[in-house]
Amino acid sequence: MPDLGRPAPIPPAAMDAATALMQTGRLHRYAETGSTGGPVATLERDFAQLLGRRYAVALNSCGSALFLALRAAGVRPGDPVLMNAFTLGPVPGALEHAGAQPVLVEITEDLVIDMDDLRAKAHASGARVLMLSHMRGHLCDLHSLQALCCDLGLTLIEDCAHTLGATWAGRHAGTFGLAGCFSFQSGKHVNTGEGGVLVTDDDAIAAQVILYSGSYRLYAQNGTVPPPEVMAEWAPRCGNYSLRMSALVATLALPQLPLLPARVADWTTSHDRIAARLRSAPAFALPQRPQAEAYAQSSLQFRLPDRNPDAMAAFVATARAAGVWVKWFGRAEPEGYSSNPAQWPGAEAEQAPRARAIQATLCDIRLPLGLDATACEAIADTLTRAEQMTDSKGPRHAPS
Repeated sequence: MPDLGRPAPIPPAAMDAATALMQTGRLHRYAETGSTGGPVATLERDFAQLLGRRYAVALNSCGSALFLALRAAGVRPGDPVLMNAFTLGPVPGALEHAGAQPVLVEITEDLVIDMDDLRAKAHASGARVLMLSHMRGHLCDLHSLQALCCDLGLTLIEDCAHTLGATWAGRHAGTFGLAGCFSFQSGKHVNTGEGGVLVTDDDAIAAQVILYSGSYRLYAQNGTVPPPEVMAEWAPRCGNYSLRMSALVATLALPQLPLLPARVADWTTSHDRIAARLRSAPAFALPQRPQAEAYAQSSLQFRLPDRNPDAMAAFVATARAAGVWVKWFGRAEPEGYSSNPAQWPGAEAEQAPRARAIQATLCDIRLPLGLDATACEAIADTLTRAEQMTDSKGPRHAPS
């Protein structure tokens, strides 16, 4: 059975460039002398062009990008911020970092934000910002969401940690809101171990994020910079939070950007092969993907709707014992890269009972690059057999 946790490989060109960079010792992105921006500035220009945004700011993580987006958007301690109740810990963590109070919005069985509940929660809470997580790569109807945010007066910030390369009606995720935030963590579409990028078209947002990230007033070395008068306006007002990307991370990322289309095609093929098999098994429920969504699905999600917690735990244990590392969002305690609203400090899980009920039977698996048809069949077979070894009450003997 393939290792589902295997990260995307580092291209030889990236390793060669990293070695050459380390020989210079110039790993910090800024220099008082002898630098015009280096690989980080190049990455910012290339990433902005890839997404079709005016500005890209390279940071040390997507979590930092989310925090700085909130900060630059004017969120202050105590402010309510709307967020969908299906996401990963760094999203509520960014709200906690900013001192904001999360307002949890329900999700649908297709794992996207419930827009009716969003409207109700926006009116009830008075929140002016929505932090939308495209969790595990699932895009809602972004044109409808954009219109709703405009109607409600909401500032939209997109968490795109799982959607680099994904589009809605031909437009990149991360370009529908005030800012889009992306991840280069090892499990993501570009693997540098850790790293993040914020994109925006807004001069003031870009200026603040550059300054807050820790530019030491050397922001002329950034790859995409607002006009001098904008930088001069914000420079005295922004502290240095030391959240910038290093030159080494950018050097590892740059040769991976041209590989994104091939990687997305690889992941999509594997996802669709396994999903097709699971859809044919009555016990499995999978999200419906709208035609307008072109996903970049490096993981696969499914539910076993009639299973209780004991049966879910037995299913997960059986699948893992057979070599398929299944993650379950309904665990009582968070595990690795999965958690639920009851496990996020500061969140009031009772705000989203339907989201919690959905996550109680929700599982997923990662999809490494390079799975062939045989491997996909083996993964699907293992999952269906594991399901057959449990019923709605818990474990049972394997079928003969």
